[in-house]
Amino acid sequence: MLKEEKTVNVEELLAQAQKPSADAMKLHPFYRGKVETALKCTVRDFNDFAIWYTPGVAAPCRAIAKEPERVYDYTNKWNTVAVVSDGTRVLGLGDIGPKAGLPVMEGKALLYKYLGGIDGVAIMLDTKDPDEIIKTVLMIQPSFGGVNLEDLSQPKCFRILDTLREKAEIPVWHDDQQGTATVTLAGLINALKVVGKKKDEVRVSFIGSGASNVACSRLIFGWGVDPAKCMMVDSKGILGKHRKDLEMRKAEFVDKWRLCRTTNAEGRTGGIPEAMKGADVVIALSRPGPGTILPEWVAGMNRDAILFACANPVPEIWPWEAKAGGAAVVATGRSDFPNQVNNSLGFPGIFRGTLDVRARTITDEMCFAAAEALANQIGDQLDEEHILPSMDDWEVFPREAAAVGMKAQEQGVAQLQMSYDDLLNHARTIIKRSRDLTSMMMDGGFIAEPPS
Repeated sequence: MLKEEKTVNVEELLAQAQKPSADAMKLHPFYRGKVETALKCTVRDFNDFAIWYTPGVAAPCRAIAKEPERVYDYTNKWNTVAVVSDGTRVLGLGDIGPKAGLPVMEGKALLYKYLGGIDGVAIMLDTKDPDEIIKTVLMIQPSFGGVNLEDLSQPKCFRILDTLREKAEIPVWHDDQQGTATVTLAGLINALKVVGKKKDEVRVSFIGSGASNVACSRLIFGWGVDPAKCMMVDSKGILGKHRKDLEMRKAEFVDKWRLCRTTNAEGRTGGIPEAMKGADVVIALSRPGPGTILPEWVAGMNRDAILFACANPVPEIWPWEAKAGGAAVVATGRSDFPNQVNNSLGFPGIFRGTLDVRARTITDEMCFAAAEALANQIGDQLDEEHILPSMDDWEVFPREAAAVGMKAQEQGVAQLQMSYDDLLNHARTIIKRSRDLTSMMMDGGFIAEPPS
């Protein structure tokens, strides 16, 4: 049954939800970009140019040529991540192209710097060819300590990531896959605590079978949820062995066909409402709403239901509608509603820890470690509207970094060895520097006050 809806000022909530887009259209042209290059070395006078450039720079160049790993000591490679995209699957906007996708990647670089102390560089590629993308990333990797793939359409995103993880000498990850999955798992860990349900007993329905939910399912099943009790839904319906369209294209849709064979043991057919019926948890990363999910479908879920409606920029169902449908815990990907489940809570800290121990890759186990650190950070504040800390709790990111760095060392993929306390303190120091630098530039007028 639908719950009796509490008094909600829908017009006020809708206005609140639309305000970030309106503000963005004012502030993007005002600042003309969100990040810039700044110096990190002294320039006391023009004689210093002889140190930083010719002739002095020849000495570190010769040292790196003799011992390539010195590049991490003599350049900013150790702290720089390339944010690479072709603009084919941009946060709910679809294939808008590399130029239109650039504001998103610049935003990603901003978050890397402010939340993780990492220098992110947005790189938009004017190609949709997965082989060209792979080739380009491999060619530019000498300049970077890691690569963040972003907003790539599927199914090519899976092959691009898998190939680059195998061939690249630096860590490569796809944030829409691994980042979203890590934060979603952390949210699920705590949401299940709130409603008092066990991971090996719950039925989870994944609405949307793109890169994000495929990765979410992999981590969630790896954590201990039984895939046979769960369902995946794509644009044509529930996945299962009955999906002959995917069986005929299983070489192309490898991950989807695998999920057809491992989920939905009961062989249920239909679409979103049929998949949600009797579910304990719904994780939606599909078509932006509202109206993609209806309150009456939420009413058909099990008691104390959990609903993550994480499409961007508009969730599949407004939170107040989901609550009216009977959901006990509702989360979205947005910061202007309670329970933000967004990869911004994950990637800055995860990559901070990865870079600090110079890990060669980012494993699922490193993601599990980050998810646990993120989930634990909420502490005594855990309730139905606070399942994860917010980005304001900046201690989240050094703790994730330390957990990831320790797991990388444990798994033998780290090239540097550091203690937990050293990792934590280093991350705190470098992240605090980025935040303090931003505050100082705002106070000093180097970052202009936005127009009212």
